[in-house]
Amino acid sequence: MDKKPMKFIFVTGGVVSSLGKGISAASIGRLLKRRGLNIFSMKLDPYLNVDPGTMSPYQHGEVFVTQDGAETDLDLGHYERIINTSLTKESSVTSGKVYSTVIEKERRGSYLGATVQIIPHITNEIKKRLIEGFNAKGDTDVCIVEIGGTVGDIESLPFLEAIRQMRRELGYENTFFVHNTLVPYLKTTGEIKTKPTQHSVKEITGLGIQPDALLLRCEVKVDKKSRQKVALFCNVSDEAVISVEDVDIIYEVALNLQKQHLDDLIVNHLRLNCNEKANMDDWIALIRKIKNIKKEVTIGLVGKYVSLHDAYISVYESLKFAGYKFDTKVNVKWINSENLTIENYEDELKDCKGIVVPGGFGVRGTDGKILAAKYCREHKLPYLGLCLGMQIALIEFANNCLHLEKANSTEFDPETPYKIIDYLPDQYKGIKMGGTMRLGNYECKLALGSKVHELYKTDLIVERHRHRYEFNNEFKSQFEEKGMVFSGINPQTNLCEIIELKDHPFFVACQFHPEFKSRPLDPHPLFVGLLEASIKHE
Repeated sequence: MDKKPMKFIFVTGGVVSSLGKGISAASIGRLLKRRGLNIFSMKLDPYLNVDPGTMSPYQHGEVFVTQDGAETDLDLGHYERIINTSLTKESSVTSGKVYSTVIEKERRGSYLGATVQIIPHITNEIKKRLIEGFNAKGDTDVCIVEIGGTVGDIESLPFLEAIRQMRRELGYENTFFVHNTLVPYLKTTGEIKTKPTQHSVKEITGLGIQPDALLLRCEVKVDKKSRQKVALFCNVSDEAVISVEDVDIIYEVALNLQKQHLDDLIVNHLRLNCNEKANMDDWIALIRKIKNIKKEVTIGLVGKYVSLHDAYISVYESLKFAGYKFDTKVNVKWINSENLTIENYEDELKDCKGIVVPGGFGVRGTDGKILAAKYCREHKLPYLGLCLGMQIALIEFANNCLHLEKANSTEFDPETPYKIIDYLPDQYKGIKMGGTMRLGNYECKLALGSKVHELYKTDLIVERHRHRYEFNNEFKSQFEEKGMVFSGINPQTNLCEIIELKDHPFFVACQFHPEFKSRPLDPHPLFVGLLEASIKHE
């Protein structure tokens, strides 16, 4: 049987960053998936870090973790949520990974004495990883690849050269180039300016890449006359110039692209055998629901990076998804944990109907998070702790309910007399920072009769992790005597995965990151539980 050809869609951007390439790539993926195609998504990031795992959230926003434990760019979260798929380590390719591999090969003598160069050695490694991505799941029809950065950036040039070569090697009919570009709108004159787009396309064609479609990012809808002008000067067909105006709800982007027949253009170009039309009825119904929501609820998100909302984007989206289930808009109150003190924390939290304490690292801001957990426990306010949010809930309980003075995590106080949370050296070999945490999918067995068992409606779950410290089981019996329920346990290691409090409407915390598996049409059970309890809270 003939092997089916590899099909790639390459998504680039020009003029400025933050044009929404990730949303565009994900929206294209959803359309093609709803036409019956198997989609795999990739992100090529030009930075020299091997992955974003050691980057500050202020630098890079959230670190998204795949099921097989890769620490990746937050755009992979958009891909998973919008396309409704699960990605793998092959989805994330950085310059750091590429250059590290090439240098390692050179040190081993794999190049037989040749001079190692950007072309062909770096570009060949990039192409190799693109092919590995396409083959990662074995049934991919189309691989959608976003190239990070902007055209013209020095860091991005090897990636652009690699995809240029991919067209040469795979053929015109097996590659499709989508270029996102800025079209400024001057409110004072009501003019749409196409010149930046023309310059951006000139730049990318100068690198040997002729876009097959142009997505024009603009505050307003780009009129037909302006689109035709862009088509003429950029050497693309009129129907391949797509207006991508600002929308209230990001899920509208896919519908906008469908209305302008971008998916038809792609299907015809790539000669794909699929359904004639993408069925987007569920997407349309979701958007209609969102736009007609009347009820509201305020949820406090207590973290130290709240000035950059992208640092908690999956948590934020997960709260919204759970709200949709109850026809309720979630208003997130962003609370800087560094500003919470014993004098003000009650005033700061009293208008919230529920609290989320997300994951994080380091001692900064932990006192405020502990106060948030204390407030929720004492005032019967719904609480959901994620990763660090579970650890600080246990620290608070140990100090105030078990009366273990100065109980702490060894991450925050290595000399604590009560190591409630501890680094377990036998689990982690080596001292490197990057990629050495407990990452990706692990099993968790749920206790019968527990709140989480009721929410999940199953005995065994699999969730994604990203942490280095664990609850110390030496203290487990003491916690249980005071009403703490260890309702989720890893069956292989006996590590604590979920806790909850008896006689509390909703006080649940987990060592994993449920936000990575929540979807717009399938919100995660733990967020559903929090929202249900918060809506009922008086």
